[in-house]
Order: sequence, then structure tokens, then C-alpha cells
Amino acid sequence: MARHIGPVCKLCRREGLKLFLKGDRCFTLKCAIEKRNYPPGAHGQRRSKHSEYGLQLREKQKMKRLYGILETQFRSYFRMAERQKGITGENLVRLLEQRLDNVVHRLGLGASRAQARMLIVHGHIRVNGRRVTIPSYLLRAGDVVEVQPASREIEGIKAALEGAKKRRVPSWLELDAANFKGTVRSLPSKEEMAIPVQEQLVVALYSK
Repeated sequence: MARHIGPVCKLCRREGLKLFLKGDRCFTLKCAIEKRNYPPGAHGQRRSKHSEYGLQLREKQKMKRLYGILETQFRSYFRMAERQKGITGENLVRLLEQRLDNVVHRLGLGASRAQARMLIVHGHIRVNGRRVTIPSYLLRAGDVVEVQPASREIEGIKAALEGAKKRRVPSWLELDAANFKGTVRSLPSKEEMAIPVQEQLVVALYSK
């Protein structure tokens, strides 16, 4: 499974906003954006103007980093979104939201998408009663996601659920915290997919 292995706080600083890549730490004053809200590197504090291409590239990088996926897989999602009916940008975000690692994170079973991926790969998550170890598994309306009974005493999962109480679970998901379980009530609508990315710029970049 390809993944980013460098310092993730630098990714947030490069994009100029919190991507919530380190779980609860992102909600504290220890967050890198709170300390140094400018791009990393020797020239990070210089003001620079972006070209049209530069703006499109930044939005694409932001979306990739937010969901924790690399270029080849991201292009694959874009091609899938193009083939679907509707608006390509909305289709792309919806596909990324349907990923199992994203849903585990959104439900609060994982403090971050990276932690959610780790839980999935290590076999701690079930979908409709069956163990799934593929973070990119696409969920559908009605699917039930839960933590394996034997894994419910893991401190990381319990801490993530405790931290989730401070945040709102999206309306297209339903959490049963007492049973370490969540249900995909429906696929997310445009209003329910509010992320800090202009997806139309991503579509424009790939449509050239």
C-alpha cells in the first residue's frame, strides 16, 4: 500500500490550512498551523502569486493530501468520476468520501485517516459482518461498519471515539458508539461533502 511517509504537518503548512492528518493534535495549540502558518522551507514566508495552473495544482494536491492518496490512485478515481452521470467534481469527492478509511475516520472510530487505514489493514474493521482489510474499499448505502469485537478494548480506538464526541458525525452516517458501529445511511449529497477544496479547479486541471 503506497503512502506518504514524510512529516505530515509540513503538508498542512504547504497548503495553508488544517488537513487534520494527526487526529486530536490538530485541535490543539501544538498544531503546526497554529505555530507557523506559512509554507515550509527557507523561502516559505515569501509572498508569491500563483498562475492559473498553479492554483489548480494546489487544489489537486490539497485534495490528495486530505484523503491520503497518491497520484496514480487519484487519477483512477478521476476517470471513474468522469464515467459517472452528474458533475465530475462532485462525483470525485463522493467517491473519496465512500472509501472505507474515510468512513471509519468520519465515524470517529479512527482519530485520523492514517489511523483508520492502519486499523483496516490490521484486520480490526468489519463491513456487513465480514473483515475487510482494503482501505480503498468503496462503501454503499446501507453498509454497516464496525470494530471487531476482539479489538474493542484497543486504547487507540476508545480514545478516538472519545475525541469524536467533540465533533459532528456527518448526516449521511449514523454512529452507534456503544457498539463501536456505524451505518452508511445514504451516499453524501453536495451539501454534505463540504471540504476546503475547489473541486472544479481539479477537474479543469485534468481536463487539459
